[in-house]
Amino acid sequence: MQNAMIIFRQLVIMFIYIAVGFVLFKTKTVSKEGSKALASVMLYLIIPCVILKSMWVARTPENTTTFLWSLLAAVAALGLSMAVSAVIYRRRPIDNFGAAFSNAGFMGIPLITAVLGGEWVFSITALIAILNVLQWTYGQAVLTGNPKACSPKSIFTSPLVIAFLLGLVFFFARVPEPKIISDCLDGIAALNAPVAMLVLGAYLAEGKLSEIFRDWHLYAVSAVRLAVIPVLTLLVLSLFPAGNMRLAVLIAASAPIGANVAVYAGRVGADYPYAARTVCLSTILSVVTMPLVVMLAELVW
Repeated sequence: MQNAMIIFRQLVIMFIYIAVGFVLFKTKTVSKEGSKALASVMLYLIIPCVILKSMWVARTPENTTTFLWSLLAAVAALGLSMAVSAVIYRRRPIDNFGAAFSNAGFMGIPLITAVLGGEWVFSITALIAILNVLQWTYGQAVLTGNPKACSPKSIFTSPLVIAFLLGLVFFFARVPEPKIISDCLDGIAALNAPVAMLVLGAYLAEGKLSEIFRDWHLYAVSAVRLAVIPVLTLLVLSLFPAGNMRLAVLIAASAPIGANVAVYAGRVGADYPYAARTVCLSTILSVVTMPLVVMLAELVW
């Protein structure tokens, strides 16, 4: 019950942000160009700060061991989800992107904090970082059908990849984090969920809300993201050492479709109102599925 209440609370917060974005667009306070500008701020500033903040922590023997195992677990979980999505949705790019990448930060972190304790959020820093990097590279290649989005040049000039590489250097080199830099990163990273949801609300305002519950494709992609992939991920993570790390990764991998699918769809000119609807419906359904996945893991493991 506690897990369900945590998810419900996050759901309410998320939809308040979305409603604000929806009203701002409908009242013409925010234009279509304005929402796209916010999306660019997300991709070039806010998300890189989220990545850097999550990885710039003190390196201890325990943290190093946890990070390395969680890095392997993140690669396994994300590789599995991308493979499953590619097989099922090869000809539906937005569904492919949406099913592959979860809302690991916004939905995963509060649930991990409540179930395992705040110290275990560190276990999903690698997953969050790699997920965002893959969205920029592989995700854009899927949405555009252009393999050049995954070219070496596009990868290593990506602000997300640069942030990830810097995070690795800062972690393993034990680079101290000045208080003023830490406060700046905290402030910018805290904008991640609100700005993403405001953009999502603006995108939804361009279509019909009733279509969220009438399109069977939305239920199908939600089922893949919330049920098929989490169960398969649970089986793969069974190969990893028992402990809270793998449960933390499973929780993050079981989250609903990430809001960034709409942000990226808008950036490349794809059907971003449809992408926004996939996020909304899967988030609503996650109130039921995420606690069930946690319960199943406790029974199997």
